[in-house]
Amino acid sequence: MNKKFANVHTQLPGPKAKKLIDRRHDVVPQGVSYGIPTFVDSAKGALLQDVDGNRFIDFAGAIGTINVGHSHDTVSAALHDQIDRYIHTGFNVMMYDPYIEFAEKLAALAPGYSKKKVMFLNSGAEAVENAVKIARKYTNRQAIVSFSGGFHGRTLMAMSLTGKVRPYKYEYGPFAPEIYRAPFPYAYRRPESMSNEEYTNHMLKQVEDFFITEVDPSLVAAFIMEPVQGESGFIIPDKAFVQGVYELCKKHGILFIADEIQTGFGRTGKYFAMEHYGVEPDLITISKSMAAGLPISGVIGREEIMDQARPGELGGTYCGSPLGCRAGLAVLEVMEKENLNKQAELIGQRVMNKFKEMYDQFNEIGDFRGLGAMCALEFVKDRKSKTPDKALTDQILKEAHQRGLIALKAGVFDNVIRLLMPLVITIEQLDEGLNILEEAIESVLVGEKTK
Repeated sequence: MNKKFANVHTQLPGPKAKKLIDRRHDVVPQGVSYGIPTFVDSAKGALLQDVDGNRFIDFAGAIGTINVGHSHDTVSAALHDQIDRYIHTGFNVMMYDPYIEFAEKLAALAPGYSKKKVMFLNSGAEAVENAVKIARKYTNRQAIVSFSGGFHGRTLMAMSLTGKVRPYKYEYGPFAPEIYRAPFPYAYRRPESMSNEEYTNHMLKQVEDFFITEVDPSLVAAFIMEPVQGESGFIIPDKAFVQGVYELCKKHGILFIADEIQTGFGRTGKYFAMEHYGVEPDLITISKSMAAGLPISGVIGREEIMDQARPGELGGTYCGSPLGCRAGLAVLEVMEKENLNKQAELIGQRVMNKFKEMYDQFNEIGDFRGLGAMCALEFVKDRKSKTPDKALTDQILKEAHQRGLIALKAGVFDNVIRLLMPLVITIEQLDEGLNILEEAIESVLVGEKTK
């Protein structure tokens, strides 16, 4: 393939990257992982260049953080302007208007018609922690229910809610108390004897039975759900399941928290992925692409819920920094001007068409799925057994990196390649990246068959 954008000159890592990796291992603990063995030198749009001059197409987007692309001119200009005025005062010391303006815009965009209020924090995990605090305060209940396979962060409460042991929870207990985990539908792995509708009804019945076997609903403050499970491999629940859980919550006075940290800000073709399901969450956690890489997160919620906490019970030193708020406002401006929600739909259609071609070509692809531009391939030993193939997935990603494409692994069984390219990617860049991925799969499989 004649590549225009990706251009790896040497076997990764290159000489400059090797020296930096040695320094990294000398001072950074191994628990902080990395996906590709090199270091960035510059980034723009959907393209990255490393310190050795290798160019990459970015299908990872800093784990879904760069929906508007790297170093977007509108975001950069807003940050330069803010830095020249002031960097930080602490919103709980002397307030600043970017916080208010950003909160107003997000409250207006959030799903549903009830009046919303917004608070800002620093990270996705911190947003989850505070959503739990708010839910417990409002309901005067303690129990929180998450779902199998869900990912909500690495801090104590967020880690306790997360539904995958390795690498997030192993040997890090004891966990936060009063956390319960309900089953989550995984349509690809449903019993073959069940139709999709039968499976959805079966999973809803399991959630209802959960109130009998695990925790009484009168003790539950909130359910927390990702509209699409991110770390578990882009598992997309049926609309009827989401609505069914939502109705169960309403029936029992339980709050419904939507974890939109990876799904928000245009990734699925909507500002919030919950819009696909026709429900209005009581609380929404947000982060990642809300500020184009600046560390900021938030909780959006119904006014009466958010106002239950008394002054001083929520917040923190850096929460809702001026830089993060200005970047967030710039992101919303870019999303509107460049119609990135529509762009996500178009990207998703093109990716899924290519995935169908790959599926027809490679029997090792067990499933392909997506919602908007949140798309994934699941690799298996064979389609009959559906046995996950983690080793193959690792090999394909390594080969893709060597060819100039950055992508990420995910999945309950670590056998999924997920795509989170910036939504500003050009069609040429998208097609080249997809072709590289196809070539990487073919190269690895041919190599395996000749061994």
